Amino acid sequence: MFSKASNFVYGVDSAFLIITGISVFFLVVLTALMIYFVIKYNRKNGKPAQQIKDNMALEITWIAIPMIIVLYMFYIGWKGFIPMRVVPEDAIEITAEGSMWKFKFEYPGNKIADTLVVPIDRSILINLKSVDVLHGFSVPAFRIKEDMVPNKPNYSWFTAGELGDYDIYCTVYCGLNHSNMLGVIRVVTQQEYDKWLLTLHEKLKDSPQGMKILEKNGCIACHSLDGSKVVGPSFKGIYGSKRKVSTSGSEREITVDDAYITKSIVDPGADVVVGYPAGLMQPYKSLSESDLKLINEYLKGLK
Repeated sequence: MFSKASNFVYGVDSAFLIITGISVFFLVVLTALMIYFVIKYNRKNGKPAQQIKDNMALEITWIAIPMIIVLYMFYIGWKGFIPMRVVPEDAIEITAEGSMWKFKFEYPGNKIADTLVVPIDRSILINLKSVDVLHGFSVPAFRIKEDMVPNKPNYSWFTAGELGDYDIYCTVYCGLNHSNMLGVIRVVTQQEYDKWLLTLHEKLKDSPQGMKILEKNGCIACHSLDGSKVVGPSFKGIYGSKRKVSTSGSEREITVDDAYITKSIVDPGADVVVGYPAGLMQPYKSLSESDLKLINEYLKGLK
């Protein structure tokens, strides 16, 4: 009856079915009683109303029974939730990073990939983080969902019990392309996982400081490095180029230099490049002067 996609399916689905069953039962019973009383005790001419006195036993009954039922529903929910926060000591640790609008995964050995590949019947700990805004990490088939909050570590874990591909969704509205923020969990055998892990490239440790700052603040999600057009202008070849911008509703041509880049970071709505939407980028006033200088130096060399 229950899927074996993950170890949490039984607990979550059991709670859902029991709570739904209780809710449907009382919906039917209370609706039927309401209709019965409306018909039986409707007002009739010539029949005087009767005063109904207190009934202590009845009042205790309709307070005690709903309270017991609610506590029972809380218990089955709690029983299913607690295991989700207790991670086995032998779990494989993987970091999932959310940014506008993609997931990236870092594996043991400082290796990175865009797909989450895991071995079957092994506990997997997913450390969750966001580099820009609030995201959601949800795998409906595994019955797991956790938030990815900037500057606030979070985690989720699971043990996959069936081979195959499972969808990952971002369940928190995170901007323009939120609906395109999808990912895949691929469950494979231990041998396939070990072989796949060897094919991954290591995460570069010697990236330019300016690039690291751009990555840390989620800039790469909206500005490409290869010239392709995404949400904002590409960083490739931008320094020293001439651009038409809209300033207070009027168009003018500017040359992209240190001053323009710095202003675009701390006050992105001041001079918006024509052809791109305004109001999507948040101001990054927390960046220091040294950070801004490193960004400018990096963009100068990105031809």
